Amino acid sequence: MRFTKLQALGNDFICLDATASPLPEDLPALARAMTHRRLGVGGDGLLCVLPGDGRGLRMVLYNADGSRAAMCGNGLRCLAVYAWAEGLADPALPLTVETDAGRRTLTAVPGGVRADMGRPVLSPPMELEAGGDRLRLWPVSMGNPHAVLFTGAPEESPLERLGPALEGHPAFPGGVNVEVVEVLAPDRLRLRVWERGCGETPACGTGACAAFAAAVRTGRAARRGRVELPGGVLALSWPEEDGPIALEGPAAIVFAGEWPG
Repeated sequence: MRFTKLQALGNDFICLDATASPLPEDLPALARAMTHRRLGVGGDGLLCVLPGDGRGLRMVLYNADGSRAAMCGNGLRCLAVYAWAEGLADPALPLTVETDAGRRTLTAVPGGVRADMGRPVLSPPMELEAGGDRLRLWPVSMGNPHAVLFTGAPEESPLERLGPALEGHPAFPGGVNVEVVEVLAPDRLRLRVWERGCGETPACGTGACAAFAAAVRTGRAARRGRVELPGGVLALSWPEEDGPIALEGPAAIVFAGEWPG
């Protein structure tokens, strides 16, 4: 079975192309096997490309633990790069991709991919105890759930403790992605992310959008800026309150191979 490894700011995915041949039946088990860092290919998720309605494509994504992810900004950009490289789509035209969270549009831009990430849905702030700490956080949905915490230096945050505590917290019965965020300037955020089903990753597109949306809504940030993650920088804009967030960043093919299963 042919696969392609892709990455976006170090957030890496194993891509299976199902536009011409069917996928194996037990995708959660396959995701756990292929993404294993020592026994498999290694990756944060298994990204499946399927035919969409009309001229577009469909993305189905499984996290490293086998759970299904409704949405993924870095995965979307990787899918676009793969589709353009394989001739599944024309890079001169916008690409429509169906996800479990709805349709998203991707466009090739100099140095990367621009993705329409949809409209963020922000809930009132919550206060709860997790990991031995009393926390105030902002719940944000980008088609998947996020908990945004504004902190000082993210590198000093005990994310390895807070991430699992919040991911499994009763307040989030389906789990949650966790962002610890520092506002450096109105147009500059810095953060680390704990991803549901993966653990800490070097970058998360929906996490960057969630943090940016919470910062804008609380008056901490302007509607256009940069989000710095351990893996690199993403550019974001949210021109209108009831409109979508746009995200721009790089993505690249790493290598291709054959999985013996």
